[in-house]
Amino acid sequence: MFMQLRASLPKKKLLEKYLSGEGMDYRQIIALFIPILIDQAFIIGLNLVNTAMISSSGMAAVSAVNMVDSLNIFLINVFVAVATGGTVVVAQYKGSGNDKMVSQATAGSVTSVSLIALGIGLLMMGLHTPILNLLFGTASPDVLDNARIYLIGSSISYLGIAVVQAVCGALRGVGRTRASLMLSLIMNLLYVILNVVFINLLHMGVLGMTLAVNIARYTGMVCALVYLFKVDTALRVRFRDLFHIPLTMLRKIMFIGVPFAAEQMFFNGGKLLTQVFIVSLGTYAIATNAIAGSLAMVFQIPASALSLTIVTVVGQCIGRGNVADARKFIKSFLWIGSASLALIALILMPLFHPLVSIFSPPPEIIDDLFVVLLVNSIAQVPLWAVSFILPSALRAAGDSRFTSITSMLTMWLFRVVFGYILGIVLGYGVMGVWLAMNCEWAVRGGVFLWRFRGKKWFAHKLI
Repeated sequence: MFMQLRASLPKKKLLEKYLSGEGMDYRQIIALFIPILIDQAFIIGLNLVNTAMISSSGMAAVSAVNMVDSLNIFLINVFVAVATGGTVVVAQYKGSGNDKMVSQATAGSVTSVSLIALGIGLLMMGLHTPILNLLFGTASPDVLDNARIYLIGSSISYLGIAVVQAVCGALRGVGRTRASLMLSLIMNLLYVILNVVFINLLHMGVLGMTLAVNIARYTGMVCALVYLFKVDTALRVRFRDLFHIPLTMLRKIMFIGVPFAAEQMFFNGGKLLTQVFIVSLGTYAIATNAIAGSLAMVFQIPASALSLTIVTVVGQCIGRGNVADARKFIKSFLWIGSASLALIALILMPLFHPLVSIFSPPPEIIDDLFVVLLVNSIAQVPLWAVSFILPSALRAAGDSRFTSITSMLTMWLFRVVFGYILGIVLGYGVMGVWLAMNCEWAVRGGVFLWRFRGKKWFAHKLI
């Protein structure tokens, strides 16, 4: 017993040195991180399961879902960006101890995100045919038919997921990550269960996935609103608060949210364009990209959780006016993020064949999948954290405009243009597109590190 206690002391000192500060200690940070980690693991793991399930409906169904999901990610991230603005404002007010403004920021976030999602959903339903023809017109007719069904159904579900994201973002801002986890689990577990019923048992294919996503997201929305109005005691939001939002509060949310939304539009627009390149390479290339993308997200689960956790941590530090703590925590998160990516790659790369077998891929693409995943796993260890965790921290401090402009420029100059040159002009295909993405991480991360070393990133007065 005494030996165990002595062994645990260096670990405790290490945690206190790198993950404790004046306003927050390592226990609070771990309590924030663990529910977000579980949430990310479930979301990405369930996405993996869903992709595997739709694979049973054929390569045309997988390709259609992947194509439309690239568009869904582009659109959903617009209102998730505004929800992130709400998270930052809520976290800073929580750090300053102003509970009344925490409630106003929460209500403002839910209202603005819902209106944006509703508008985007209606627009996509009305213009689904020309959009699909413009972006994916070179795809085969059976892929386009499945894509049309999935796009209309996804558009209907946008309002549901928007409300859940806004409420979960506010809960993370005040440190209530367990409640955020429960709401996310309700929505995502229901989605998988319904997919099993509609796809595997009733063999409804893409239509079944569409029904499942709508039922799950609107059930999640109802649960989120019930929690917000009836259960929660920290946010103290009433239903009528959603209709009486001061313009000054909306401006604060949009100060973070609008540049981030613009970044997401340009950033994911670039990803969408690379998807268009890949569509032109054929169904096997689409499937290779889809499966590699799903597996790469599994490798990034802990790092993704860190990039969400740091918004609350840095936001509350800046709200208290403690820049030294913010700097310390950012450095620690960057090292932990890179270490987690290395560890997960060492564990999962030897398990490549069992992992990829759940997608039932054609034998012709397995070697390509392995090479893409191996190169990406090596590149992301030094590059991913500075490219994704660091901008989350800068944004939490209010430095949204710089991070957004940097992300947009590097995305289009490197990932899109260089991706087209490597993938299409020089004929490297999917591998070329992924190599261009890795190069973009390096450039973007270098710019963010330069910004972090200066003082301008924390000079913004948000609250």
